[in-house]
Amino acid sequence: MLSVVNADGTTADGSSLIDEIVREGARRMLAAALEAEVNAYIAELADQRDEKGHRLVVRNGYHQPRTVTTAAGVVEVKAPRVNDKRVNEATGERKRFSSAILPPWCRKSPKISEVLPLLYLHGLSSGDFVPALEQFLGSAAGLSPATVTRLTQQWQADHTAFMDRDLAEVDYVYVWADGIHLNVRLEEAKACVLVLIGVRADGSKELVALKDGYRESGESWADLMRDCARRGMRAPVLAVGDGALGFWKALAEVFPDTREQRCWVHKTANVLDSLPKSAQPGAKKAVQDIYNAEDRDHAEAAIKTFAQLYGVKFPKAVKKITDDQDQFLAFYDFPAEHWIHLRTTNPIESTFSTVRLRTKVTRGAGSRTAALAMVFKLVESAQQRWRAVNAPHLVALVRVGARFERGQLVERPEFSAA
Repeated sequence: MLSVVNADGTTADGSSLIDEIVREGARRMLAAALEAEVNAYIAELADQRDEKGHRLVVRNGYHQPRTVTTAAGVVEVKAPRVNDKRVNEATGERKRFSSAILPPWCRKSPKISEVLPLLYLHGLSSGDFVPALEQFLGSAAGLSPATVTRLTQQWQADHTAFMDRDLAEVDYVYVWADGIHLNVRLEEAKACVLVLIGVRADGSKELVALKDGYRESGESWADLMRDCARRGMRAPVLAVGDGALGFWKALAEVFPDTREQRCWVHKTANVLDSLPKSAQPGAKKAVQDIYNAEDRDHAEAAIKTFAQLYGVKFPKAVKKITDDQDQFLAFYDFPAEHWIHLRTTNPIESTFSTVRLRTKVTRGAGSRTAALAMVFKLVESAQQRWRAVNAPHLVALVRVGARFERGQLVERPEFSAA
């Protein structure tokens, strides 16, 4: 029953009238749904009778009232009770009715269960749940720090299962690799999180692997790559990463046929760091002219122009590009629609901007496994918002060996075979 409203729109207990109306509506709809569910169950079994002709499945009043936390707030529920006298022949035990809408153990809706880890992952500490959400939901039930602790244990199990999954049925045509340094405690002071994100043959992006490593060393990356290969991962066609990574040594060892593409964002920063501030604006524009060129020929011409402009005074800056020119221009051999995706490690960097925000708030997750689990859940949450690469239908052609010139398809595999 609704309370009398005060002049300011609140009820006697200080709550808003509109909130009370919503909760009352939710309570009534839930009660009606539970009644309908029980009635349908009993009607379906109306022909089940004992030797005296009495029904074996009948109504039996209501369970004790309980409160359930929902998106509409906390509502009180009296679930209908069923007396089911049928016996399971296999076990000899009485059969029981179990509501699909409101299971016996349920104290909060699945949406609320999803909100709790989301808020925790985005910076709300476990001790802040009650004061932050009690007024919003109308109750502190299910908001204790112990609830979040149980969630972190589940996240750790999810991360372990993720890193043990079979990769034989998944084909990653492109991969991005990066080592991310976070403000969380891992095993070593200079440990980091090694991340692989891949593009499947249908063009969708997906987290491939995430584990801790030491200083992005070649051995740490090799251990990760060997583990992926052991679980059935195929060699990607192209890998994108920072030029300073030990990843390239590991890639050459485990997947020697995979082509290399250096990240232009990292390289631009490295080039500018080797120049005086007065020269940096012009140099930045000259570097952008390289990776934004309309094709490889124009990019090579832009590199020559950059060398002419800065080679005499700043030879080290020029060598940072010319020494690995082929690796920097590899993306031009792929579909033009994919260039924007392949010339940087932005898919990893943009995702981990959120991760860094959360780990800065927590100031240490307490353990290596908890830290990695938290990072994994953040990335898993972000993955739901990742969009496929442009022209996703071309990814499958890249995998089967189609040839592209100036970003355009010029030869399909079946033509070359003929």
